[in-house]
Amino acid sequence: MSEPKDIPASPGLTHNTSLGSISESPSGRSSLIPNPIITKRTRTLSMLEMAMENPIEHGVIKSFCRVKGHGFIKKDDGEDIFVHVSDIDGEYVPRVGDEVSFRKLQIPPKMEKFQAVHVQITNFTPEVHQRWTSPLTPEEGREGSRPSSPTSPQKKK
Repeated sequence: MSEPKDIPASPGLTHNTSLGSISESPSGRSSLIPNPIITKRTRTLSMLEMAMENPIEHGVIKSFCRVKGHGFIKKDDGEDIFVHVSDIDGEYVPRVGDEVSFRKLQIPPKMEKFQAVHVQITNFTPEVHQRWTSPLTPEEGREGSRPSSPTSPQKKK
């Protein structure tokens, strides 16, 4: 495995390909903010081995936002577990109510919480499922947008 490389993003900024995002400090120097979500791209071989040692578990999609790239699975024991878009295997976007199988992986640095990896849909809900390559539906577009600010009430004369 090769070492992460710094790739120039724009004058004065660099981006480490294996960690987080770019930020610029007040002094004008860039710094890397670590991303707490471990995706397939940044997962080490030892983390993959740890995930494969865990048993396959089952649950139901509680929520999933294709635009934001994450959601939650309600496990059979009632506990919720985080799922990232990069950990979903298959060609279809999960919908609320889909039954899934997955393995758990501890999230660094404290290794106190878990996220679902190797997520596969085992039983689809009756609704039509979108493929990852299909355009966003109007519903999905609204789901990822921020709510507009409330307008101030009009004064009566």
